[in-house]
Amino acid sequence: MRRNHFLLRRLHSLAGVVPVGLFLVFHLFENSKAMYGPEAYNEVVLSINSLPFILFIEIFGIFLPLYFHAIYGIYIAADARHNVSQYSYGRNWAFLLQRITGLVTLVFVTYHIWHFRVQKALGVYDGNLELPGLPSYTIVAEAFASPLAKVLYGIGIVAAAYHFANGLYTFLITWGITIGPRSQRVSSLVTNLLFVLVSAMGLTALFAFQM
Repeated sequence: MRRNHFLLRRLHSLAGVVPVGLFLVFHLFENSKAMYGPEAYNEVVLSINSLPFILFIEIFGIFLPLYFHAIYGIYIAADARHNVSQYSYGRNWAFLLQRITGLVTLVFVTYHIWHFRVQKALGVYDGNLELPGLPSYTIVAEAFASPLAKVLYGIGIVAAAYHFANGLYTFLITWGITIGPRSQRVSSLVTNLLFVLVSAMGLTALFAFQM
């Protein structure tokens, strides 16, 4: 693994933005349709699940890149040296938070996949009259009905948004797009704004589901 570290780091960085990061934004945007009511949300879910080769897209376009990014990210985090206690600079804290939010996001996303995607594959939603075979607005609203569920999902959404936005900042440096201090300052402002916007979109979607 160490012999191929350079290539794996590049692939890890790329997978975190394309397709995983982009899918995160798309998925939260998709869920935000719940603001317009059950019919609008169910229509989006049905449309997405009607795409040709949807299982192929999920496996090779989402799940494999996601877990490659997560597993190799754990290796990177375990191999890293954290010096926040000695040097409390903003980027050092961002470095540490990137690792923490990565672990939180991994647990959150794995649970989310089990709760909705795996249950769908197991046929749990086949008897759902609102949207046969799929997690409809009502099913999702029931899952989020508990205040504790909302809090935990809220933490997961914010962690995922931070991990993506800060990961994009480091991606731009890693790939030689933002080289100088000025471009990195601009990138920092833009990615911080992106973190706020993605978090807001995700939390809006979360609280849009009402019983």
